[in-house]
Amino acid sequence: MAAMTTPALPLLLALAAPLAAAAPVQTAATVRPAAMPAAAAPAPVDPVFRACLRGLESPARALGIRADTFATHTAGLAPDPTVLESLDYQPEFRTPIWDYLAGLVDEERVADGKAMLAEHAATLADVERRYGVDRATVVAVWGVESNYGRQFGKKPLLRSLATLSCAGRRQAFFRGELFATLKLLQAGDLKGGEGLVGSWAGAFGHTQFMPSTYSRIAVDGDGDGRRDLVASIPDALASTANYLAKSGWRTGQPWGFEVTVPASVAAGPTGRKAKKPMAYWKQQGVVRADGKPLGDGATMAALVLPAGAAGPAFLVQKNYDAIYSYNAAESYAIAIAHLADRLRGGGPFAKGWPTDDPGLSRAERRELQTRLLARGHAIGEVDGMIGAKSREAIAAEQRRLGVEPDGRAGRRILESLRAEP
Repeated sequence: MAAMTTPALPLLLALAAPLAAAAPVQTAATVRPAAMPAAAAPAPVDPVFRACLRGLESPARALGIRADTFATHTAGLAPDPTVLESLDYQPEFRTPIWDYLAGLVDEERVADGKAMLAEHAATLADVERRYGVDRATVVAVWGVESNYGRQFGKKPLLRSLATLSCAGRRQAFFRGELFATLKLLQAGDLKGGEGLVGSWAGAFGHTQFMPSTYSRIAVDGDGDGRRDLVASIPDALASTANYLAKSGWRTGQPWGFEVTVPASVAAGPTGRKAKKPMAYWKQQGVVRADGKPLGDGATMAALVLPAGAAGPAFLVQKNYDAIYSYNAAESYAIAIAHLADRLRGGGPFAKGWPTDDPGLSRAERRELQTRLLARGHAIGEVDGMIGAKSREAIAAEQRRLGVEPDGRAGRRILESLRAEP
């Protein structure tokens, strides 16, 4: 999600969207923004919230937002307390990386991404030529952020940003995002303010730009005179490449690669900022997992161990930093980089994650939900999204089986249910 880059509040689309069930591969004619929500019944007036919005009128006008624009798009808004809950829950920090990647880089998303590479080949070739960012990385961002345009998020954008502007942490930041949204609506880049939906934090469109990032970075990829990252796939892909290019992308270089390391090297220093020349890593006994040479000895790279010394290890370069800037979370950057490699024909990581209960793909999560429904658990729709009801049902089955009821959707509970009639 581009871009709120402080680790305390990264802008990844809530995990439910990227991990949602993928539809069959679609064509350009059918990949469209998610359906706009129906107009809700008027909510009771919240006097404190309305007073806050009135207090934002003057600073909005100082930024060039007309009174009619402000009035039109804030009239009838009511606060949404659920977005405040999301401020303190960041799945890319709380979720084990093997669970996080299992749904983000599964066979469905790889197959769909390859189909998108073929379908949008001409657009992506132009994007590569103009911005120097390879097409697989651009499509990987698209796939992780919105499942190739299938999940934009469900939160009404203006309501979320207005709520965060008036309550919770970082109100000044979110007020800036609210004002940026109003300016985009006023300029005509965006249409249908009430129908705009996105993540709880205000990121929206095919590749989930924050409004201020949209204002600075978005480009007109289809030549229609507008920068529309909601309805225009060419605009979204070109804007994503432009973002990465401005974040320091180096054309023709890899993001990094998986390596094997001696135990003494894994002890540190590690982390993407601890870069040293490739010659140093070679001297330390670090080798590529695929057996290829490390490359130019002067190239700077850092050792990243997202699951500690017992898990896969990576030497990462400048392009990894560009990906990381899109959403400041290690697991997110690894997901984008790995999906891009898979879209180029690469395979799974050579070393497994340090767990005896691996995460589930979206297809496996749907199977798990189907089996929970068959056992009488009212979890709602089978969609591959493990929400509160699914977790409660999993915990109930775990208690029945005599294991710790943590509610986690892992391979162990799935296989236990498979083994029963």
